Amino acid sequence: MSDPLSLIDTHPLDEVGTDFRAHVGRISRQSSVFFAGTIFTVAAGYLFKIFVARMLGAEALGVYALGMTATGLLGVLAGGGLPQSATRYVAAYSATGQVEKLRGFLWRGAGILILLQLAAGVLLMTAKNLVAYRIYHAPEIATYMGFFVALMLLGALTSFFSEVLAGYRDVSRRTVIVNFVGTPALMIAVAIFLIQGYGLRGYLLGQAVSAVAVTALLIFTTWKLNPVVAHAWPPRHAPLGTDVRRYAGTLLGLQILDFLLAQTDRIALGMFTGAANVGIYALAIGVTGFVPIILKSVNQIFSPTIAELHAKQQSEVLRSLYQSLTKWTLGLTIPLAFSVMVFARPLMEVFGRDFAVGWPVLIIATVGELINCGVGSVGMLLLMSGQESAALRFQIVLAPIVTILNFAVIPFWGLIGAATVAALTNAAMNFLYLRAVRNTLGIVPSARGYMQLLPASFLTLGVILGLRFLTQSMHQQLWILLATLIASYIVFVGVFAAQAKSEEDTFILQTALAKIRGTLGI
Repeated sequence: MSDPLSLIDTHPLDEVGTDFRAHVGRISRQSSVFFAGTIFTVAAGYLFKIFVARMLGAEALGVYALGMTATGLLGVLAGGGLPQSATRYVAAYSATGQVEKLRGFLWRGAGILILLQLAAGVLLMTAKNLVAYRIYHAPEIATYMGFFVALMLLGALTSFFSEVLAGYRDVSRRTVIVNFVGTPALMIAVAIFLIQGYGLRGYLLGQAVSAVAVTALLIFTTWKLNPVVAHAWPPRHAPLGTDVRRYAGTLLGLQILDFLLAQTDRIALGMFTGAANVGIYALAIGVTGFVPIILKSVNQIFSPTIAELHAKQQSEVLRSLYQSLTKWTLGLTIPLAFSVMVFARPLMEVFGRDFAVGWPVLIIATVGELINCGVGSVGMLLLMSGQESAALRFQIVLAPIVTILNFAVIPFWGLIGAATVAALTNAAMNFLYLRAVRNTLGIVPSARGYMQLLPASFLTLGVILGLRFLTQSMHQQLWILLATLIASYIVFVGVFAAQAKSEEDTFILQTALAKIRGTLGI
């Protein structure tokens, strides 16, 4: 039997026909809007992070990170997996005309979510001194616990109605609300309070104000998109189905394990090294979170596409889309990832002297995100094809291992230890997902596709290293990084486009060029 990794372009484009073109067109339209919103958020967010870091300092940012961690686990438990279930069931019910079930899911789901979040908030307020004094040794957390609880509730509602809009395949409108409205509102509100000297309290209050605005807009937009009959109350004859409860329960388990995998590093850092190191680490990880923006953009619309194609048993179209999108996602991430790693020190120094020591975290975590992008949408392939139990099993195995590693390594290696464990976890999880996707769906990335990326990747890395060497003694490193990033993308895309030969690549290139020309009015 031939190696599955050798399978690429063995099915010409005419065999997947108009389906491939239709889905690429839809993904391009929707994800490009999300990508534009993400780019706006990245650019504005980085500058905003600089402002906040310099106004608050590492200690206050560490208190904020620990407070959000304290509310994180209870917030996940109180979510019950309902927000993440919305994409799947809103899409399914609306597509099949099951209006009563749609109405029941929206009303009952939102109601249950609010009640659970309020109960969690009461519990947190009761235990705030235990969390602040006994666990994190940071008394300030108790002072601000009310703000953290409010942000937890607003975050749950924002997540729920954002996923509802995704279920309606209206990612564009959601992006406008969350990115183009929410981000400026957040920045303006926080800036006003910080300039007025409110410190961390102002930072939290600004977030709460913007979250209220975003939540209200999402609810209003959802109401307008709902069928009129879905507005009726109460939904007496449409309880949450057994399949919904089972799916939400599985997602809840995944989220709990996700929390343990993603947050025990901060918990251990707070317990063993103090709030300042938590602030430095959280900021570095936050910057690294910008690296997989292409993958996030694609996933927003590819996830319901996976569910649709899997339901219709169009495995060849799904395989072709996955392989092409994975190759392009990784390729378009490489210049950004290389630039972040090469310019890691100046990137962190911009936030202030206290944060400069976090540059190794930036490098290590970026490697983990490159692996994440390299395997593509494997997590979504599992979740949207009814294989969520496999993802749950993997996390059940990894969560205790990662927790033990964090508490064993961080007391000795601090920031570097936390970043290393996080990157290894990212890599291990993605490879396990990839193996499950291969075994259950018979879908794997393209080995030839990876090879096609090598020439452009090496040339891009050479350009970035050369520019870093020539400019390292200059000031204004942030502007130099921006120029380097632009140059690296020109080199990478130019070299890769010159060697793109498959019909899929040609079609994707033509689609992208047409969209660029349309945007520029050419």
